[in-house]
Amino acid sequence: MNSLATIFENAHLAKKELAAITDATINRVLNAIADEAVAQTSIILKENSKDLSRMDPADPKYDRLKLTAERIEAIAQDLRSVALLPSPLGHVLSDIVRPNELNIKRITVPFGIIGVIYEARPNVSFDVFSLCLKSGNVCLLKGGSDAQDSNVAIVGLIKSILQKFEINPDIVTLLPPDREATTELLNAVGKVDLIIPRGSQSLIEYVRDNARVPVIETGAGICHTYFDEFADLKKGAAIVNNAKTRRISVCNALDCLIIHASRIHDLSMLCAPLIDSNVIIYADEQAYNSLKGFYPDKLLKRATEQEFGTEFLDYKMAIKTVGTFAEALDHIAKYGSKHSEAIVSENKLRIATFQQQVDAACVYANASTAFTDGSQFGLGAEIGISTQKLHARGPMALQEMTTYKWVITGNGQIRQ
Repeated sequence: MNSLATIFENAHLAKKELAAITDATINRVLNAIADEAVAQTSIILKENSKDLSRMDPADPKYDRLKLTAERIEAIAQDLRSVALLPSPLGHVLSDIVRPNELNIKRITVPFGIIGVIYEARPNVSFDVFSLCLKSGNVCLLKGGSDAQDSNVAIVGLIKSILQKFEINPDIVTLLPPDREATTELLNAVGKVDLIIPRGSQSLIEYVRDNARVPVIETGAGICHTYFDEFADLKKGAAIVNNAKTRRISVCNALDCLIIHASRIHDLSMLCAPLIDSNVIIYADEQAYNSLKGFYPDKLLKRATEQEFGTEFLDYKMAIKTVGTFAEALDHIAKYGSKHSEAIVSENKLRIATFQQQVDAACVYANASTAFTDGSQFGLGAEIGISTQKLHARGPMALQEMTTYKWVITGNGQIRQ
């Protein structure tokens, strides 16, 4: 018997018990966990500091790993928001009566047991649990070793609340942080219903290439903002600065600014707010020449092919100059990751064409890509941002944590 066999077996037993828990009880549990998270802030931060001490502060993942009192309060608010949302289960998606009087309904149900593999983001432990609980799914959490102390504290807190409510604590399990546990999870056919990787491109590709269990990818975010020839400079400067500097380590952060050549004279003003955050710019030839003398020399670099298509997760950004709108679309198609793309323009036809033709989960007009987030979309929280097209796309929240089954009711009908 392999090392995770007992965990998988316990998860199956817990799944049956979870199906009997009412939505009202689930909401009380979520609110209790939110209260306990705030009450235990100092304990969580103490454990988080152990993880942080093992990571170089210059590592782009450091900000993702770091918890603060403010971030824990925001996590608690997300938990409460999920509690306020209606249950995604039991929704009748279609209801038809056939000529033979068979009543055929399509109804939302949980997946069952979901394994989530993630890296140095301990907040994901709270997010995943809350959405899985609310959608009737057991969750197996496979966090990275970078966040092990934080995750142990968080899952321990969650289990303590479950026990107070006399709920089987095996509805959530933190798996060992080693690679062997990942391998067993990826091969848990018949034991795990779905796997969702959340993290770097290399993690996602590894899971996709090695999993025998169905996978929903939450892709890396290589995000562009196109500053059109018809763009408003004031709007553009604010949007670019926010998308790039609000929080650099998240997947919706801006990686490449595309600017129409006719507006190259505005580039220095467009980028001026970035100076306060010491953003390093990798500019193509035309953009470099335009910024030279207006942007600090120590922060201005010449772009190479490598910078385009890079998810920086840092105070770094590429700039591409294009001669036409079509060239901007081509650049996004070539280097984007189908995550979040934006246009800044006052031309309604240009905006409509951009939103129609850009192939991405989230396509913005005159707004920051920083809004690609489950809570910002009114979804309470998120499992991740799906960049694929099967089942889920964009922020994955409660609805995306369900599948459906057909329920057929007859009165003695037989097929001829």
